[in-house]
Amino acid sequence: MEDIPFMSGGLPRFPESLWRKTTPLPDFNKLTEDIETDVAVVGAGITGITTAYLLVQAGVKVAILEAGKVLDGTTGYTTAKITAQHGLIYDKLIQHFGEEGARLYFEANEEALRWIGKTVKERKIECQLRQEDAYLYADSDEQLHQLETEWRAYERLGLPGEWRDTIELPLQARGAVVMKNQAQFHPLQYLKELLAYVTSHGGVVYENTTLEDVAEPQPDGRLRLTMENGRHIVCRHAVSASHYPFFDGKGWYFTRLHAERSYVVAIEPEKAYPGGMYINCGSPTRSLRSAELNGKPVVLVGGESHKTGKNDCTIQSYEALEKFGQQTLGIKSIPFRWSAQDLVTLDGVPYIGRITSNHPNIYVATGFYKWGMTTSTLSAMLIRDLILEKENRYAELFTPSRFKADPSIKHFITQNADVAKEFVTGKIELVHLKPEDLVPGQGGVVKHHGKRAGAYRDQDGLLYLVDTTCTHMGCEVKWNEAERSWDCPCHGSRFDYKGEVIEGPATEALPRLHRQPEQAKS
Repeated sequence: MEDIPFMSGGLPRFPESLWRKTTPLPDFNKLTEDIETDVAVVGAGITGITTAYLLVQAGVKVAILEAGKVLDGTTGYTTAKITAQHGLIYDKLIQHFGEEGARLYFEANEEALRWIGKTVKERKIECQLRQEDAYLYADSDEQLHQLETEWRAYERLGLPGEWRDTIELPLQARGAVVMKNQAQFHPLQYLKELLAYVTSHGGVVYENTTLEDVAEPQPDGRLRLTMENGRHIVCRHAVSASHYPFFDGKGWYFTRLHAERSYVVAIEPEKAYPGGMYINCGSPTRSLRSAELNGKPVVLVGGESHKTGKNDCTIQSYEALEKFGQQTLGIKSIPFRWSAQDLVTLDGVPYIGRITSNHPNIYVATGFYKWGMTTSTLSAMLIRDLILEKENRYAELFTPSRFKADPSIKHFITQNADVAKEFVTGKIELVHLKPEDLVPGQGGVVKHHGKRAGAYRDQDGLLYLVDTTCTHMGCEVKWNEAERSWDCPCHGSRFDYKGEVIEGPATEALPRLHRQPEQAKS
């Protein structure tokens, strides 16, 4: 592994994931010919790779399609907690799904946790898997009241939790609920081995292969998928493991999901870390877990969640986490910082299953709400069973076709009113900055030839200008300073400073407003 020197202090200049930096990954070719397969899995993150792994084990012929590089999406930027302790959730689940549904949610995630542990042991995967207790703590009187309500839900459901009045971290915790025997790991070291199994047992992987269209099923029921380069895949089943669904099928997913960003700083602490995984139950979110880098302990300090495109100064999110890390454990250095994007459903439970009743051979797994290590794994197990026509007791709970009147209606109205507001305000926003005002390393919305445009000037002084109208549904993107990206506040699409798609639902780049970047004036 490449040696990674610790920085002398302060935040790294550019975001980079510890997991990505410490895991060399294989390269795969682009799809350049028409192929046939049993199952096409779209997306090469933890959901797609785990789904392919399970299907290959069952003797199914599988092809994985990835628009970019494998494991370069949300999976490569997670905090990688493997746990059924998902914050303040079980009381809400009882209210909206009943005690049986809430208990099933726990059992599904617990089953996924145990499956990961069993797989690591059986395949002898070196991925820093460690059993840890997961703590949900309150740091204010208001949070304490919420936590006490959640604890009563644990007791009603018979969940394996314990109440604690204090925690070992030097925080002003008013109380905590601990769920024992949860886990953490290095996600890419784990998935690299699952991917190797897939490719050595007949599965194929294609990178830089973007799906453009899904045709209506052929007379024999098979699907025909068209790539942006005109190549085709004919398959019996297709799985959307691409974070945002690659196909809507009149399921109106863009109205039932919203995107949130959260942030992580990896610190080398001055004080010894006591172990455990921690998250508070209020806002702003604060999350802690340990990791290892070149044989040295580091701590991942996460939180600062907000809706994508809703934060005008994202670097302040990193600075807030740095301050919290300094106050809690002290900081010798900060070798890495990064952020992740997660999708949230109307009722807080992932959509897993057939994308719509009219498309029974297309499956979706989305809306993991920051808990993707277990929910992606249970997604793979559930979708495998649906494809193999096996009974799965979790299918009804997670079915994408559900609609809970409370809270779904309220969230549906609020969410889509917000989208409408963003659409209008983005169009009428007054812009005073000009391209020539930007200094190297600066980006922002500018006025170019009398119209709104997005501009970024790189460290060499070259200027990149793009159209700021999101290619998904026409909202206006906003500049994300900390990530050097253009983010859409309506549905979470993200583009790099050159306009290329980083995250969907958009599939087309922002148009460049000139062919060559302009040199800064001397």
